[in-house]
Amino acid sequence: MNAEDFLSKAQTSAQLAVRFDSGTQLSAALFYYEEAASYLLYAADLMHDDDVAKGLRTKAAEYRDRSKSIEAQLQGSRCNKSQSEDTQQLQRCRFLLSQALDADEAGLKDDAVELYTQAVELSIEAKKLTNNPDQQKKISVLQNQALERAETLKGICKPSEASEASTASPPSSERNKQFATSSESSSSAAHASLHRGFSAHLKIVGGSDSYSDEEKLVLLATSRINEREYVPFMSIDLKEKFQYAIPFSDRDGFLALSPKQKAAFEKWARPRDYCEDPVMVSGNVDPYSIKQTIVSDCSFVASLAISALYERRFKKRLITSIIYPKNRNKDPVYNPFGKYMIKLHINGVPRKVIIDDSLPMGRHGELLCSYSTNRSELWISLLEKAYMKVMGGYNFPGSNSNIDLHALTGWIPERKSILPNDKDFNSSALFDMLLTHIKKGNVLATVATGELSEQEAERAGLVPTHAYAVLDVEKINGVRLMKLKNPWSHLRWRGNYSELDTIHWTKDMKDALNFNPDSAAMFDNGVFWIDYESILRFYDVFYLNWDPQMFKYTYCIHQSWKAGTSPVKDAYNIGENPQFRLEVGPGEGTVWILLSRHITNIQDFKDNREFITVLVYKTEGKRVYYPYDPEPYIDGVRINSPHYLCKINLSENSSRKYTLVISQYEKMHTIYYTLRAYATCPFKLEKIRNPYIHSKVVNGEWKGSSAGGCANHPATYLRNPRYQVVLESVKNCKILLDLRGPKQYQMGLDIISHDSSPNNVRKRSSGVYRSGFVAFEVDDLPPGKYDIVPSTFLPEQEGPFILTFKSSCPFKLGEIQ
Repeated sequence: MNAEDFLSKAQTSAQLAVRFDSGTQLSAALFYYEEAASYLLYAADLMHDDDVAKGLRTKAAEYRDRSKSIEAQLQGSRCNKSQSEDTQQLQRCRFLLSQALDADEAGLKDDAVELYTQAVELSIEAKKLTNNPDQQKKISVLQNQALERAETLKGICKPSEASEASTASPPSSERNKQFATSSESSSSAAHASLHRGFSAHLKIVGGSDSYSDEEKLVLLATSRINEREYVPFMSIDLKEKFQYAIPFSDRDGFLALSPKQKAAFEKWARPRDYCEDPVMVSGNVDPYSIKQTIVSDCSFVASLAISALYERRFKKRLITSIIYPKNRNKDPVYNPFGKYMIKLHINGVPRKVIIDDSLPMGRHGELLCSYSTNRSELWISLLEKAYMKVMGGYNFPGSNSNIDLHALTGWIPERKSILPNDKDFNSSALFDMLLTHIKKGNVLATVATGELSEQEAERAGLVPTHAYAVLDVEKINGVRLMKLKNPWSHLRWRGNYSELDTIHWTKDMKDALNFNPDSAAMFDNGVFWIDYESILRFYDVFYLNWDPQMFKYTYCIHQSWKAGTSPVKDAYNIGENPQFRLEVGPGEGTVWILLSRHITNIQDFKDNREFITVLVYKTEGKRVYYPYDPEPYIDGVRINSPHYLCKINLSENSSRKYTLVISQYEKMHTIYYTLRAYATCPFKLEKIRNPYIHSKVVNGEWKGSSAGGCANHPATYLRNPRYQVVLESVKNCKILLDLRGPKQYQMGLDIISHDSSPNNVRKRSSGVYRSGFVAFEVDDLPPGKYDIVPSTFLPEQEGPFILTFKSSCPFKLGEIQ
């Protein structure tokens, strides 16, 4: 934007600030004075006339002074630019004592003793730093409390024996060892350090709770994201050390800034540098206090808003539950030592993210990251920082709220495209579903716009390709409405049912929704009502995240799909794709299957070309070789999002056994993924293993007289290439024949037994002749000699072929001349 644009915005904000100030709406006035000051300072930076620039800065200073005065009125004290060292030390002493009391109350004697000891040591140092008698008295009280309680505990260690090592995270090698063995330490999901249930209430069914060696390697391989380590979150992490001799600094350094941040950047600031009394959460989390700035993460900020709204509306911890340290009430707290731990659900399991509280600040004292309009509140900025760290820095390419909300909450992601012109799209059913489940708290939702022309966006008051939080859904007298929030906290819809609409807002509608358009027009916080028909016109997709508590059972499998182990495209052969057997108990129910691809590099996330999905077949849990024979029961859409969800609804008469196939449009790289099932009824999910431990490949050719065609041509059929196999096992054997040849020919296979006993099947055939590829599996072949005959459907069809013989038992194979 140019200087004129900033001046225009400053004028609008200043007018609103004065209006709210005169009307004693101080919170709104504070917000707009700050906005006006920032716009004026940006305009001054772009001015060529020094006198004009000086005047703008003077006016900005006046607005800032007034905003500080208002803030003092609201909080009872003025926020200072910095705190004295003795006040900081007092805060740290209080924090240590609080943590010690919590550990003491929880029966963690050793931890409590260590924390009490550190509180005593820190209080001794704090008293040396201050000449203020009042401060010294407060510190002495804390010191005596800690000392007296520590002395009453059995086995108390001397202060000199206190060591950071007792509460610090174990070395990475030791921690990896713990990770590698933790899943074997207990058969109970409730006591295992790392288990298969994303949510504690879900019962693990369908297989062992301990991880296989293959799964451990997968989780370890995808712990390294964007060249930083994010290990699985385990019970040992609840003992993470949060106190240090000096303020904690993240060993990974400062996050990379976006170009817009770099242009305005002044310094990295800690909360105590710009506010006197920082808190993690002021009262309850407030979805309306969240403001996005110049980081391109609208979907993440929208995700924070609806998570906060859920927590406030349903009185359940959701977004605050992932922030550490906590107090005895499990509420996240401000840490004066500057260290935080965030638990994010990434790459198959909850993972541990460590950050410090340094935040990017601009030249005019403004935070260059998302923040709370309550300036002393930190949870928004710190959650964003943790997520941006995992994603490679503030120079974030953007995502969608399916990805963001799953990382924040572990809730089940689903994508619902808005396709008004598609005959299969049922807009009414979609609205009714949202109305029902958002009211119940079963789902969190955002909705994103598609591409819009500049004129269309300006006219509508919408931002192209932008995520909006869905705050509410209502149906009043047949009118379908949604309440949305723009993460920018300004710029609202200008069409039907906006605050500007003087036609549709009848008295009954306003009373039903307790909405006053005139009052709303005075304060643009980015929140607005919009009719569903306009949603269908201007928006592209709903992103939904479902509460796992809708289900009772779960199970997951972590796997890798190595490059080069199957055809690049799943056009004709899926026999070598990862496949899983799903067996569901009797009765009605629902099973949801979530496929999550692990992300290890931001470039891959930025330009993702891995289009993956899950195909579901009614094949009694047997391996499937052809993509469309049989037809899939659920033919998954291949998408380049990390998450794909498919749903199996069960009636009394439904099939109980299914085959799940991981499929990809064009496989070029090794893929790490998690397949997770959620169900209302018991089930079993397991990988379909390869039983064929013996194999041999032969290269053959149909040429001249040996191109004999199928058995419909008896005069030439016997001239086809023929191979003899001797199965040496004393038990029935399972075999697989794999024939590949020219795609222009229809091919088939016959197995002819040498055993002429009455009960023996003399000849077995692969069935319908197929183009280019034939897979022929036989489960119960007795020991003995067999001839294998590959053929084309018609005689005189010449060309090479490759025949692979695989068996569960030893065999000998040779060509019959």
